[in-house]
Amino acid sequence: MTSWKKKLLGLTTGAVVAMSSGASLAVEIEYWQYIFDARIQAMDILIEKFEAANPDITVKQTTFPYADYRTKVAAAIPAGEGPDVVQLFYGWLNDYVDAELITPLPTDMFPPEQIEAEYFPMVQAMKRDGQYMALPTAVRSLALFYNKRLFAEAGIEAPPATLDELIETAKKLTKKDGSGNLTQVGITTGMNAQDHHWFREVLVRQFGGAPYDASNAKVTYADAGGAAALKWYTDLQTVHEVTSFGFMDEPQAAFKAGRAGMHIDGSFRIGALDSTRGLEWGVAELPAGPDGMKSNYSSYWVNALTSKATGEKAEAAKKFIAFITTDEAMQIWLDTVGELPAKPSAGLTDENKMNPVFGPFINGLGYAKTTVFANESGQRQVLMDATQRIFLEGQSPEDAIAAAAAEEQKILDEYYN
Repeated sequence: MTSWKKKLLGLTTGAVVAMSSGASLAVEIEYWQYIFDARIQAMDILIEKFEAANPDITVKQTTFPYADYRTKVAAAIPAGEGPDVVQLFYGWLNDYVDAELITPLPTDMFPPEQIEAEYFPMVQAMKRDGQYMALPTAVRSLALFYNKRLFAEAGIEAPPATLDELIETAKKLTKKDGSGNLTQVGITTGMNAQDHHWFREVLVRQFGGAPYDASNAKVTYADAGGAAALKWYTDLQTVHEVTSFGFMDEPQAAFKAGRAGMHIDGSFRIGALDSTRGLEWGVAELPAGPDGMKSNYSSYWVNALTSKATGEKAEAAKKFIAFITTDEAMQIWLDTVGELPAKPSAGLTDENKMNPVFGPFINGLGYAKTTVFANESGQRQVLMDATQRIFLEGQSPEDAIAAAAAEEQKILDEYYN
């Protein structure tokens, strides 16, 4: 048993003894995350288990639409309201630290050396001045979802293993009406969803480039590799006509509706697809690049202690974070949401690797890269703008990628300088 689990058990036992002696230790803490049905369901399960083990603590879960989430958090905590424990995207950490919305996890309960021994290395991006600011319950990678029924109708036996095969497969899956309008896309696309990660950490590398230098402070994709990657990606619409950016508004919506043959998304999408009636889907690893190179993108959401939590609420919140980052919690999250355990010992088991659903994501972690964002939403926007300049203005991929790199470099310079 690890030291923080012993500490958690000791704290729990002490609370039960105190209650049995007549002391009143009841405290309520609040947990915030954005609205995502499978995540809410998983947290409900974890809260129930935590409260059963800690009858002196009540956890209230509050959720908001994704579009409003960061604004709500930023407004509530400085006012002394809102969450005691907040879930945030790893790429937002700098913003939350700079705004003093969260506080470091205490090293006695969350020893840095133990975290680094037990978690995937990507978690070290959460470390500041010798302390961890937050910890994940799960991590993510990308994979290719495909519609089994549409594949069978098109006579396709297996998902594509390479980018060239992806194009040919997408052509077989694409359908148009009499006026030439797309009624079914071969593959979904959209930089507003997960494609900006697929482009940055996968396609750019597969075409011989790199998104950033070793310091993560300099954009390096404004070269032949970056231009080739952007051309390949936008050619899906402009040349091959197997997709339409914005088809049915959101890429995942088209796939869930059975109107898309393939869709690239994160492991967090498993729970939502699993509950979609009538949808028969499978998962495969991301297609390899022109020279056979495999690449992937990994990310995660973390649980942090807010600066609003003080006194007994802070102590209860620390216990809750310790609980929702145990191996048991990670397995519940995997089974309910589909996101992968944040510890290799829990995630990289032979059983998980061979699982037809989890396996492609878990295998992808072995060659995945994690982007260290300065401003995740701003860095995503520059790639969205780059594709729109190609579609709406006819700009060349070379000029579009150069402009994107220049805009993103401004974001990095503003942060690092």
